Amino acid sequence: MFEHIMVPVDLAEKESWAHGVAIACDLAQLYGAQLTLVSVSGGLQGKVSHSSEEYGRRLALYADEIAAARGVEVGSRSYDVPDPSVEVDHKLIEAIGDLQADLVVMASHRPGWVEYLVNSHGGRMARHAPVSVFVVRDPAEPHDKTQPSG
Repeated sequence: MFEHIMVPVDLAEKESWAHGVAIACDLAQLYGAQLTLVSVSGGLQGKVSHSSEEYGRRLALYADEIAAARGVEVGSRSYDVPDPSVEVDHKLIEAIGDLQADLVVMASHRPGWVEYLVNSHGGRMARHAPVSVFVVRDPAEPHDKTQPSG
């Protein structure tokens, strides 16, 4: 059903998308699909690396670790932009075409009151991507009882 799964990641926040990567790996195994980690970085590089090249190298190493641990084909693609906070959504949509991905598996935090004012990256991807988007919530994250259900 799926041949190429794209997984957006930010190396500065590995714990926030680990569950999404695990699910993407399971889907890749199920369908015999290739998996590609995609990251948008640039601007001030302080948290993870000192340059875009180093960031791309670290992303590739992490992809290799996942491939070895999970037994799936995992690649990586890093996009360097002047301001990732502004350009991330556009670059992720562009990456879908570049990779010819047919599914995006994207980790996202549970929505809270802020999402009434500002859309999440996962929400924007689900609305604008030309392919299916699977937004994965971390099951360990507490559910906000103040949010209306269903």
